[in-house]
Amino acid sequence: AIISVLFDQMQSWTMFPCSKCGQCCKKVGRTPLAKDLDRGDGVCRHYDGVTRLCRIYQDRPLLCRVDEYYDRFLKDKMPREEWYRLNQEQCRKLQDKSAE
Repeated sequence: AIISVLFDQMQSWTMFPCSKCGQCCKKVGRTPLAKDLDRGDGVCRHYDGVTRLCRIYQDRPLLCRVDEYYDRFLKDKMPREEWYRLNQEQCRKLQDKSAE
């Protein structure tokens, strides 16, 4: 039983491996869930184009928190690894489109 508890704790320590490229922040206009973040040109109003970081990172919306979003809405629906895989797939697509 202790092994199971430790494993569950280790999973909660895992974090989504964000590359900090900023591409998801530049495309918030693509999703209705983030329409209140769009500054009018599809870019998040909290995105800093110079640093490519979020100006409100510590207080960013739940939608922008991959791990916390999973814990709140998806942990009973899919494994964390699947959630990460789906997010990484979308991340690569956004990065590929920005390189074109």
